[in-house]
Amino acid sequence: MAVSLCLSGDVMTGRGVDQILPQPCDPVLYEEFTSSAEDYVRLAERASGRIPRGVEPSYPWGDALGEIARLRPDAWIVNLETALTRSEDAWPGKGIHYRTSPENGRALAAAGIDCCALANNHVLDWGYAGLAETLRTLAALGIRHAGAGASRAEAEAPAVIELGAKGRLLVWAFACASSGVPAGWAASETRPGVALLRDLSASTVEEIAARTRAARRPEDVAVASLHWGDNWGFGVTAEEQGFARALVDRAGFDVVHGHSSHHVKGIEVHEGRPILYGCGDFLDDYEGIAGYEEFRADLGLLYFVEVDRRGGLARLRMTPTRVFRFQVRLATGADADWLAATSNREGARFRTSVERTPDGGLALRWDSARGGTSPP
Repeated sequence: MAVSLCLSGDVMTGRGVDQILPQPCDPVLYEEFTSSAEDYVRLAERASGRIPRGVEPSYPWGDALGEIARLRPDAWIVNLETALTRSEDAWPGKGIHYRTSPENGRALAAAGIDCCALANNHVLDWGYAGLAETLRTLAALGIRHAGAGASRAEAEAPAVIELGAKGRLLVWAFACASSGVPAGWAASETRPGVALLRDLSASTVEEIAARTRAARRPEDVAVASLHWGDNWGFGVTAEEQGFARALVDRAGFDVVHGHSSHHVKGIEVHEGRPILYGCGDFLDDYEGIAGYEEFRADLGLLYFVEVDRRGGLARLRMTPTRVFRFQVRLATGADADWLAATSNREGARFRTSVERTPDGGLALRWDSARGGTSPP
């Protein structure tokens, strides 16, 4: 019996997106570019046309909701790259601060998201009070989280999702300094924060493996959600590849869910387990911002991963998406072609490729000699 997961990259419902939802935060910002989140709405409208205000909580998800309903994954996991808070305690010295009001956090529940990875470089943008309110808000919404907490033990604990007859899904979330996480954000025995990895060494892998062995049952499916690397650039370093593979080989993860890059990156299948090196931005307010156009940050993929009960990858299909007027739309035509071509180019080094499917999606193909059995 296969477990079906939906995985998304960065979900940023703050700043401009928060402003068009029913109960936004104070728009005040402390950025070099602007002092108001309303300016991001105006930028997007200048590029794409009028965006409605006071929209329903389901509005930002657009066509994604139809894909979720059609493919019916057992769980949907995202990297939530914003605090859910009205805290005014902006982290000092940080150039960008993202927040969504707790009331507008209902948008996450409206999407049916099951788990938010919080180990990233924005969850503490509004201080420890903002983190505490984020955790309370997710709990009130019935959404599980991993990667941040009131202590190191809490931040390093997995989110546990019961799947009925299919067993359990365990999600661990980790952050790397390479993604811009301040060192002071690391959770400790007495301080809230995120599960920040000190490095990508073999000893770090062994520490993670010890935690997974202590928490897992034989039939559990385990996901490692990693916020790592620069915002821009398709490259995957040898150190990153070695660490991701070790999470499979030594720590026993069935899926490695990478994010931080504002665009999609290559996919590897190692020992029958998928490694998504960068899932890109799924939802944000970057519309209309100039620069880095060659990376097409407005385009993304909704990853549907099927893992069999032995942990091997049965199938990976992807739905091309595009953010337009702060809403996720299906990407078609030249946009879908760009995503397919990019996935093939970046997957070549990992011996993976994609094929277009009749429903407009992409299906992963991989080298069965190296990564398991590619589906027919």
